[in-house]
Amino acid sequence: MHHPFVIAGGSVLGRSHRITGKNNQDALCCLLAHDCIALIICDGCGSGEQSEVGAQIGACLVARSLLRAAHHRSDLTSAQNAQEMLERVRLAVLKRLRILAQELGPSVAHIVNQYLLFTVVGALIMPQNAVFLSLGDGLIVVNGEVQELGPFPNNAPPYLSYGLLETHLTPEMLRFQLQRILPIEELNSFLIGSDGVGDLMQAEHRKMPGKNEVVGTLSQFWEEDRFFNNPDMIRRRLAGFNRDFLQGENRENGLLSDDTTLIVGRRKT
Repeated sequence: MHHPFVIAGGSVLGRSHRITGKNNQDALCCLLAHDCIALIICDGCGSGEQSEVGAQIGACLVARSLLRAAHHRSDLTSAQNAQEMLERVRLAVLKRLRILAQELGPSVAHIVNQYLLFTVVGALIMPQNAVFLSLGDGLIVVNGEVQELGPFPNNAPPYLSYGLLETHLTPEMLRFQLQRILPIEELNSFLIGSDGVGDLMQAEHRKMPGKNEVVGTLSQFWEEDRFFNNPDMIRRRLAGFNRDFLQGENRENGLLSDDTTLIVGRRKT
């Protein structure tokens, strides 16, 4: 299956979650089909008891629904067409999440709040166009141009599964936001990330714990070959930023407080 990009991704548990015994509540999913690539990162709600469950399920459901939609409409010509496609995807995912919530317990609201609250940041790479989307906070970089999503008031972003509940949020706030659509020939590199990537950006001039090497800029992830040659290299790099180093009385803590997940791509050379 031919496509013009190489893709890599990785995730690391945030230090604040590690020291409190929580799991990584981020999830990523990369799927290829019909000459299209669907790339999704979901970040589970921090107050949910097991939000990592919903993030893993949601990332797969959104990615698969995007590919189904792209198979029927890979010739998007306008932002309106793309937004209509994203709304069909949202409704399809909500339908599956509702069935799941009903199977897991008598109270849909309880299951949603415990398991199924997550944000979404994603990209759909098609033969003619590339679409970047979000619902909640995170980060998107297209051709080196950084777009931060959020923060939201009271650190409470909208979650996809709020569409199953009665909330104070307007219907527009619960829809996927079309962040970018551009012809595929204009896309050279991209990165999508959870909101934890913000910590990584703020640390770019700091030294890695226990080393003299500085963290560096986000551009390293799409510029350096090693991240595409080794499928585990992004995770290893993020883990190096986030390890706690102790030597004698010298202690250096990890630099990434929140779970940090990213997917990066660049045009094949």
